[in-house]
Amino acid sequence: METNNLLLTKLADVEKKFAEIEKSLTDPEVISDNKKFVKLNKEYKTLKPIVDTYKKYRDILSNIETNREMVANEKDPEMKELAKEELEELEKQLPQIEEKIKILLLPKDPEDDKNAIIEIRAGTGGDEASLFAGELFRMYQKFCETKGWKVEVTHFTEGTVGGYKEIVAEIKGDGAYGTLKYEAGVHRVQRVPQTETQGRIHTSAVSVAVFPEADDIDIEVKPDEIRKDIFCSSGPGGQSVNTTYSAVRLTHIPTGIVVSCQDERSQTRNLEKAMRELKARLYQIELEKKMAEITAKRKTMVSTGDRSAKIRTYNFPQGRITDHRINYTSYNLQDFMEGNIGELIEKLQMAENAEKLKESGL
Repeated sequence: METNNLLLTKLADVEKKFAEIEKSLTDPEVISDNKKFVKLNKEYKTLKPIVDTYKKYRDILSNIETNREMVANEKDPEMKELAKEELEELEKQLPQIEEKIKILLLPKDPEDDKNAIIEIRAGTGGDEASLFAGELFRMYQKFCETKGWKVEVTHFTEGTVGGYKEIVAEIKGDGAYGTLKYEAGVHRVQRVPQTETQGRIHTSAVSVAVFPEADDIDIEVKPDEIRKDIFCSSGPGGQSVNTTYSAVRLTHIPTGIVVSCQDERSQTRNLEKAMRELKARLYQIELEKKMAEITAKRKTMVSTGDRSAKIRTYNFPQGRITDHRINYTSYNLQDFMEGNIGELIEKLQMAENAEKLKESGL
């Protein structure tokens, strides 16, 4: 069994870089520079699992060598047999740990660890699309509960018979964006609407956009580029949430992007949330430019960030979900709509990792 020399070279480079970062993090000059310290600390956390796994990999390689020598030279038959058994076990472990290292070495999207902002918008299908937008939001809420993530609605417009014409929410939790980014795109639903008297199946569509929350380090918004409007918040059925002008609408003049927040009773809190969403949307524009360059090189990309691409079909009469990116079909639609979407997201992550591994040449 040959040792992967390219892998060992890459790992040695990572270990060297890790040691340099570890040293830098104790440097008073770096500690006093908050932006630099935060950046290095993130890099440290990213590299640590690779270095820890590298140490285990080296131990396995060393033990394989030791046991090979014992099998070749040991005179005691019992000791020789024990070494042979251990060697077989270690050689089974080797490809598994190499595969794990290859995945760990893949370039990590620096946005993956961030909070996410999710926007669900009813598309073709009128009332039925609004109802399904509501069901999708509930599905994501339930999924976030299982992850221990916090969901905060910042803005919504209700559908005429229920659900939402659009709803925007912040998802706060480690790795929220890295997990939910696979949900971006058009979700198509096929079912018989409640209003349909002849039992015909209708097709409706809902678009989902997911973007990472932008840090102050990531993007700067100039105050003179923003127009701020305030208005009264309104609740379900047009009822007033309060009688004060607490809702906030921000317009970014250069791009025309408009965001609003009416979730909080405090105008200050609504302004903070609206500003976070605005920064995230502006940041997403920059990310989409980068993503377009990568997509041009990679033909079968799982997470393109393209909100116009049809990614999934929910067929209620058959109880079927089909994800068109990886040709995955399952007949557990009811369970899926209860927030049990983790298994599919893992399959999407694995598919994307497989694409990246092909490119890496490891």
